[in-house]
Amino acid sequence: MPFCQCEEVSLYYEKSGQGMPLLLISGLSGGAWSWYGQLPYFQHHYQTITFDNRGAGQSSTPPGPYRMRQFAADIVCLLNCLDLSQVFVLGLSMGGMIAQELALMAPDRIRAMVLGCTHCGGERRIPPPTEVLARFVNNEGLTQEQIIDKNIPFFFSSRCLKTRPDEVELYREAQLLAPLQPEAAFHAQLAAIRGFNCCDELPKIRIPTLIITGTEDLLVPGENARLLARCISGAELVEIAGAGHALHAECRDQLNALTHDFLQRHDSGI
Repeated sequence: MPFCQCEEVSLYYEKSGQGMPLLLISGLSGGAWSWYGQLPYFQHHYQTITFDNRGAGQSSTPPGPYRMRQFAADIVCLLNCLDLSQVFVLGLSMGGMIAQELALMAPDRIRAMVLGCTHCGGERRIPPPTEVLARFVNNEGLTQEQIIDKNIPFFFSSRCLKTRPDEVELYREAQLLAPLQPEAAFHAQLAAIRGFNCCDELPKIRIPTLIITGTEDLLVPGENARLLARCISGAELVEIAGAGHALHAECRDQLNALTHDFLQRHDSGI
């Protein structure tokens, strides 16, 4: 199996397809398996790279707490390991936070990026309702299946839950096949989100950026996307009416098309 050694962390990765590299950065507790709705599409257009963040999947789970800069540094190491000088980036939720940190740390490594269902942290972040967040992060005593079922209503819009049960079940099945994340690693990743704050640094970003949000996102309210769009120079904003947090699952085809169209506008060749 392919691994890249990055100091104390061994990162598991997968790659498929050919063309300009596209790096998919997953969110809290996610990993390479999260992109079941994107890989079949993007691998026909790009060299598509997925990986497990530290603390998830088959990558190492060193003691926490983690910091967003550690996740970004891991990616720089992965790009060096794969001999990739520049990539496109799609980052969702915590993956979008990592992408922002990467854009500030190594702007020359990103040609264009798409940030979905994410925020810039700190006091300017618009949090979810207290009761939503408290239930979402409380996994104590629950099995993997119970955690997945508890969280599904936070990831999908109420309309999707009612009218598209097959899409919800596809997501559930993918999560059930994923490696179980140790509770300590979950909290280590969660600490990175809680300590994240790059809002004041966003005007430094000059990378072409597309920001996507769902208007029914319970975990990262849409005003966060509007804040990002105001702070990142030239950023484009798309708000998907009625969509929840899991854009990659609920809005699979729309997310794929929006991302591809945007990246193609900024693909000047290697």
